[in-house]
Amino acid sequence: MKKIRYGIIGYGMFAERTIAPAIIASQNSELVAVQKRSLDAAKEKAKALKIPYAFDSAEALAKHPDVDAVFIVSANSLHGPETITAARAHKHVLVEKPMAMNTAEAEIMIEECRKNDVKLMVGHMVRLSPLVIRIKELMKAGTIGKITFIKSEFIYPGKLSHRGWLVDPKIAGGGPVFDIGVHCLDTTRFLLDDEVVSVKSQLDPVHSSGRTESTAQLAIKFSRGTTAGILCSYAAPVRRAFIEVIGEKGILSAENFTLSANTLILKISIVENDKIVESREETFVVPNLYEKEVTLFSDCIINNTASPIPCEEGLKNQRVLDEAIK
Repeated sequence: MKKIRYGIIGYGMFAERTIAPAIIASQNSELVAVQKRSLDAAKEKAKALKIPYAFDSAEALAKHPDVDAVFIVSANSLHGPETITAARAHKHVLVEKPMAMNTAEAEIMIEECRKNDVKLMVGHMVRLSPLVIRIKELMKAGTIGKITFIKSEFIYPGKLSHRGWLVDPKIAGGGPVFDIGVHCLDTTRFLLDDEVVSVKSQLDPVHSSGRTESTAQLAIKFSRGTTAGILCSYAAPVRRAFIEVIGEKGILSAENFTLSANTLILKISIVENDKIVESREETFVVPNLYEKEVTLFSDCIINNTASPIPCEEGLKNQRVLDEAIK
């Protein structure tokens, strides 16, 4: 079987714990290179992974002939420049969310990849979850009637994060809106398959040139009239994610909807005359979604097909993110 050879750009703790194992586990992918700011540290990680190449710059990694594609896992401010570097080296790009620091940068990333005939995909892996796909199926089937509202939240204790740059707008772009709110946003957009027409937000503290927000609440309206609410925060004592879809005939809800490699439960309630007439649960064994996104991206490269998560989806999310932190 043909395998796509990956280099990881920005090999930090997240890449070590999550992305590298996903590439290694993927049947049509192979990890051949890592990049860190320190060449000695990169060589140490490459040796531990038993892979041949280590680099201290994205440009050097992208130029190597044995690398077919890159997975960019660096800080948000580097997503754009490193995507452009990889595209100009004619390497396919899978980039972590958020796609970019702003809409203009995301548009340049897309144009550079098109110009150099390479594929670009953004890591919105939650939409690959069988739990989320099932929610969308039930919505389309009319199980809970016309959808009136989608509520989602993602919170965690940001003070415990090893990513100290999360509160620096020059590196992060935004706070929890960019980091975790984007998962809620992309999942909501995927479920509704509709375009956002209005975004209003409350940020605490107000986003500024010196500090990102710590907590945010977004009110979003879609073109077909459905509204959605998103709560995201670093200022929480626990990690929690939740989504609830409210329809005229019932409610669908799931805790930990963003999780990968877990068993998750979808709650389905059907209501008539203000009374629950049917209540059931469906259980889903969610696979490693990072491995799944890598495998799907490699497959689209091998077969020269469209990306399973088009870069335009990342661009649409970016427009909403930019509006939310104004």
